[in-house]
Amino acid sequence: MTTQTDPVDHELVQAAAAVARTRCRGDNHTMAAAGRARDGRIVTAVNAYHFTGGPCAELVLIGAAAAQGAYELDTVVAVGDRDRGVVPPCGRCRQVLLDYFPDLKVIVGTGARTRTVPITDLLPESYVWADHQLDAE
Repeated sequence: MTTQTDPVDHELVQAAAAVARTRCRGDNHTMAAAGRARDGRIVTAVNAYHFTGGPCAELVLIGAAAAQGAYELDTVVAVGDRDRGVVPPCGRCRQVLLDYFPDLKVIVGTGARTRTVPITDLLPESYVWADHQLDAE
């Protein structure tokens, strides 16, 4: 695990917080995520909670970004509703984010301890799915 951190993208955190504040209502949508595409665009999404395991905001974000033609994300952050602030991705999201974007940066922490770290720092000794696939002939 590295200790390198990048500057926090406060505009990205504010975008996720605004979506969490204005679009998350009730139990179905409790988390918002924002991602900065490599071209600078910001894409946002909310989770779709369901007792069968609906997708987290970070996973919805991947699809929303692709639907807008943003296939490469540089940085992501998730923010909870009810002013819960930045929330780190769950284990499943960490693995999916790593598989889709191995160079991704993730904003984690709270208050003065908010920082930007590589996704690999959140999933040390990680299993990278692509590394274990047979090359197509």
